[in-house]
Amino acid sequence: MSTIKRLYEKFQPSHYDVFIDINREKKTITGNTTITGNASDRQISVNQKFLTISAVQIAGEDVPFTVNNDNETVNITVPETGEVTLTINYSAPLTDTMMGIYPSYYKVDGEKKQIIGTQFETTFARQAFPCVDEPEAKATFSLAIKFDEHPGETIIANMPEDHVSAGVHYFQQTVRMSTYLVAFAFGELQSKKTTTESGVEVGVFATKAHQPKELDFALGIAKQAIEFYEKFYQTPYPLPHSWQLALPDFSAGAMENWGLVTYREAYLLLDPDNTSLDMKRLVATVITHELAHQWFGDLVTMKWWDDLWLNESFANMMEYVAVDAIHPEWKIWELFQTSEAPMALQRDATDGVQPVHVQVNNPAEIDALFDGAIVYAKGARMLVMVRALIGDDALREGLKNYFEAHKYHNATGADLWDALGKAANLDIGAIMKSWLEQPGYPVVEAKVVDGQLQLSQQQFFIGDGHDTGRLWQIPLNANYKEAPQIMKEKAISLGNYQELRQQNGKPFRLNVGNNSHFIVKYDQTLMNDLLDHLDELNAIDQRQLLQDFRLLADGQQLSYADIIPLLPQFADSHSEIVNTALYAIVNKLKQFVTPDSAEEKALKKFVNQLSAKQVSRLGWEPRAGESNDDQLTRPIVLGAALYAENSEAIKAAHEIFTNNHQRLEKLSADIRPLVLRNEVKHYGSKDLFNEFLENYRETTDASYKGDLNSAITSTPDNSLITELISEFENADTIKPQDLRGWYRNVLANNAGQQAAWDWIRNDWDWLEKTVGGDMEFATYITVTANVFHTPTRLTEFKQFFEPKIDTPGLTREITMDISVIESKVKLIQAEKDAVIQALQSVNR
Repeated sequence: MSTIKRLYEKFQPSHYDVFIDINREKKTITGNTTITGNASDRQISVNQKFLTISAVQIAGEDVPFTVNNDNETVNITVPETGEVTLTINYSAPLTDTMMGIYPSYYKVDGEKKQIIGTQFETTFARQAFPCVDEPEAKATFSLAIKFDEHPGETIIANMPEDHVSAGVHYFQQTVRMSTYLVAFAFGELQSKKTTTESGVEVGVFATKAHQPKELDFALGIAKQAIEFYEKFYQTPYPLPHSWQLALPDFSAGAMENWGLVTYREAYLLLDPDNTSLDMKRLVATVITHELAHQWFGDLVTMKWWDDLWLNESFANMMEYVAVDAIHPEWKIWELFQTSEAPMALQRDATDGVQPVHVQVNNPAEIDALFDGAIVYAKGARMLVMVRALIGDDALREGLKNYFEAHKYHNATGADLWDALGKAANLDIGAIMKSWLEQPGYPVVEAKVVDGQLQLSQQQFFIGDGHDTGRLWQIPLNANYKEAPQIMKEKAISLGNYQELRQQNGKPFRLNVGNNSHFIVKYDQTLMNDLLDHLDELNAIDQRQLLQDFRLLADGQQLSYADIIPLLPQFADSHSEIVNTALYAIVNKLKQFVTPDSAEEKALKKFVNQLSAKQVSRLGWEPRAGESNDDQLTRPIVLGAALYAENSEAIKAAHEIFTNNHQRLEKLSADIRPLVLRNEVKHYGSKDLFNEFLENYRETTDASYKGDLNSAITSTPDNSLITELISEFENADTIKPQDLRGWYRNVLANNAGQQAAWDWIRNDWDWLEKTVGGDMEFATYITVTANVFHTPTRLTEFKQFFEPKIDTPGLTREITMDISVIESKVKLIQAEKDAVIQALQSVNR
């Protein structure tokens, strides 16, 4: 595929009149688009993909055009430069790819139905209508939509409907916006609406397959989020309404279309009477993320896709800021510590990872930019660092000025740093350049040498890495005032350690709060001091120790064998985030043991010791008035007890299942996945498998669907695994949007790994045809690499994926994931004996 040429340089649209006629029965689109804009050259182009262009006219006269499908363009010769109005007539297929305009399928009372929705990010608006499909090419849009309408259907779009004439729905003209944010949808929809303090109408829309109460939670969060953002940004929400729409088929998690945000059903709708706190927090952060975009991304948009982080990193930080304001009792920043921080630190330690700001050369590479661990999670950590440095007052002042200067236009990262830097009187751009423009992050080593407390920084790698001597400007966040605010140098000395220790009266620590994007390697003197005062550290600080232990061990700068005897010191914590970090290390230990071996029995015995007191303390049943931490910790420790094959836990889960067999959907969502999985693993049968699979097909409760997936894929029965994999390509059972989760779960099941791996290799062409070209496609490679850790699997992985390494959009992922598996293989070979010995020692 050829290098991108910016069409905007020669043609700058100012307004679109878009008419689209959609025939669901024939699965066709016909339309005409009138584009008014400035032609700075007589040879101009607009984007199209899969469109059949029948005519291009100017002032009612046909003009010459050619179609270049490789470049996804229509090339047009205009009579003269200056303002021009083009009318393009076309037709196109209505596809099932979840890109462009597409149908979503669902059932109501056994009857199959569909609604039509759109997904235009990154470059899919061109599949719906001809346009300059580039973020910088902002224009106003007047939509007119006709469809094979029947009574009881609703149509919604970015703006309110203006009128209906001859079966055509005309919508009010939009504000100036990018093509990828245009959206509309229609079908048999239900909705609930409310109004914000400032008069913005807020609504949640879904199919009628759902209970009306499932819309309530999202409606409340959306209303409060818009009210919060208007105050925080000191900038009004610029549209009359904000619709949130749940689509039954949706490839991404959610999409920030201006005024009509689209979501997977799982990330918008929930049963308020039986949804885990974890799921409520997840849904709330997805909604607040998308609504943060209505300003940061929609009102002001990145100039080009290389600044994608400008949209996503900021929204990723603001989702937590907003939820923290709406539900402070949730302690949502702790979720940031258990999700964004470890995801970013793990991936960013692999050599070859992309920097946050990365150049883009062709359309396929644009979708490959959406690396959740880097553009979202690492970028958000960068902005959390900035917020900590400058404070909320300067952040809000800077953002207000940024929006005022660039609203309805485009901006770059430099524009943001300029606005924030002026508000804070600090050169933010210089500090952030080292974090955004280069990949990776440092490990700061803290050690006492000849009585002096010394710090040094060096790039941290998991696996082989080419150290090029990179340096970062590191906000140290130390608890000794003698440490500088920003460490720019390779190494510094803070002075005599004993004097510093006496003066400060507490162990020395770096990255207090775990908000800066680096890890710390303490020498034995400093680490012993910390462990001796462990009870004086708060939950985030204890979590950070465990997080850094795990990463340093993955990077072979610390031994897992040395970590094992330290773990019992953390095992009785009442903090969910400490327990999450503790059992993340336990999960890493599983790769050192062979399934069904004596060494695995030793690990299970150790895990049973770690979890026993917590299981006894918390029990299986939720208790009235218990803390959020207890509610969130219960499934972690019960899951550990079941892994350890604790007979009492297995029996208790079975009893709960037996007592609730006829009402599994009503079983407490906190423990339901554990109960269902335990039943399949220890009491499973063909009948139970069929029952669960049928329940999965029929239920509309996304949380329950996830639990059934987790249970079904854990079966140890090879014949049932074969039957399950035969359903992978049956969209009536497993929707393509959900397939990756099913594949990953079977792959992680030792009994199913070979069958799942055979399937993806044998049916790769089908997979590429079904979800290829989507931003989620490359993650099938990622999840495979995350499971594999043996020399045999490494060889097979390389044999299959290396021939595909030149595929646009897959190159970086394949290269990195080979490194990921190689690093695990080397780690296990180097440390397995020591780990097994350490397990035997703690079990004595």
